[in-house]
Amino acid sequence: MVDKTLELFDCGHRACGGCGPALAARLIMKAAGTDTIVVSATGCMEVFSTPYPETAWKVPWIHSLFENAAAVASGVEAALKKQGRSEKVVVIGGDGATFDIGMLCISGAFERGHDFTYICYDNEAYMNTGIQRSGATPLDAHTTTSPAGKCSTGNRRPKKDMPAILAAHGAPYVATTSIAYPNDLMQKVERAIETKGPCYVQIHAPCPTGWGYEGDRTMVMGKLAVETGLFVLFEQTDGTVTRVKKVMRKPVEEYLKGQKRFAHLFKPTRNEAEIARIQATADRNAEKFGIDIKLKKPVEKPEG
Repeated sequence: MVDKTLELFDCGHRACGGCGPALAARLIMKAAGTDTIVVSATGCMEVFSTPYPETAWKVPWIHSLFENAAAVASGVEAALKKQGRSEKVVVIGGDGATFDIGMLCISGAFERGHDFTYICYDNEAYMNTGIQRSGATPLDAHTTTSPAGKCSTGNRRPKKDMPAILAAHGAPYVATTSIAYPNDLMQKVERAIETKGPCYVQIHAPCPTGWGYEGDRTMVMGKLAVETGLFVLFEQTDGTVTRVKKVMRKPVEEYLKGQKRFAHLFKPTRNEAEIARIQATADRNAEKFGIDIKLKKPVEKPEG
């Protein structure tokens, strides 16, 4: 049983105020425990948690390149197996390292069946290098490489479905979660680590700097992403969705209007067509996963 009172990702790191990935790291390590080796791809988390010669990690931690964290973890896992050791290997990478640059090594590691857990902290852009779009950037979001302007409404591509890609690789356990739901996050990370074989957990981790909101609203932003249906929380075991968080859905506008990266959809004039496109994305998610809570109609009493 993992002792969740231990703080294995320590204070004193250099993350921005309200940083979603920093909270993700803290919760990941509470669920993973001391018997863990972390392989970390280049990215925000690596930069703010390990400025040489300091570190916030209280477990063995290895920094890999942007693209090869899964390959490094494969080697670590194979070496531990050869030595008869029992430590669990956890890979932590941002969406840039996961959805884009590291895709080849992740695919190879999952195809080979290495026994490790790959965790993506998904803040929906390359935040560390200047807020460039990634494969996880949502439709119409403004980034420095998908700028909104007179001829553009921001990012023109939908968010890549990374959980479906790794489920198609035969991953025994795939899950999505959010820093706004700490217990759900820790339960899913713990289950992934306990499941033999290559498992994947994607953690939605809002970024106040890249998204453009005040740092004290990180949890609010995380919950709104789930409550609107733009980010669905689910578990998938051996290719079958086994559990989904149901919600009383809110309009996507409530999520969009609180972020500067979507400000161009509301001023100087409201862009009804693009807001409707984003709402349609949430509606498709709701239909696919069945997340809507349907209220029972009140029973009408007969007259007289």
